[in-house]
Amino acid sequence: MGGKATKVKTGRVNKGAGRPRKENVERFPCGKIKPFETEKQNISVAIAARRRIHGFDRTVADETVKSPFAGYTLGRMFLDGLITSEQRQAGDDYAEAIARYHKTTGIPAPSPRAQTLFTVKGHEGEVTDTLADRARKASNRMMALQGILLRCPDGPQVRSTVYNVTVMDYEHLRQMPPQQLLWLRRGLTALRGARGG
Repeated sequence: MGGKATKVKTGRVNKGAGRPRKENVERFPCGKIKPFETEKQNISVAIAARRRIHGFDRTVADETVKSPFAGYTLGRMFLDGLITSEQRQAGDDYAEAIARYHKTTGIPAPSPRAQTLFTVKGHEGEVTDTLADRARKASNRMMALQGILLRCPDGPQVRSTVYNVTVMDYEHLRQMPPQQLLWLRRGLTALRGARGG
């Protein structure tokens, strides 16, 4: 005969309660699922989300969707075959130069996606010569790149299109009309030529 505690304890035992145990996964002796199993599951969830959000259909291989190029608009345009590898690299270099300009001059990044909004700040009170020199070099580089884009035929449109795709990362520009795609290619080719020269 058991007391009241025994009766309560046996009443609480509910077989089959909770989530069913995952089958066909490797576990540690304690029962915890090994990390690489959960990592595979997390990656598959991320791939499915990337397919859904960025419009990759089922015919696109998982390796393409996992590619770092699938993480930003210019890279996705490269994966779609709209621009060449050299043009993509020129766009990446341009975006890096603009980011360096914003960082060294203390100007906040132009896109909320490109920064942590609560850590935006300028320089401390004292500006050293090396910091001022780096800011001047970054500013000169940025102005030189802007000049290259503006000297292209239809310069203002070329500069605006390249800036909006590479720096602002506007997703809707992935489906841009042919004339705008021509401006993008023209600008990226000019930037590539300037980098090579």
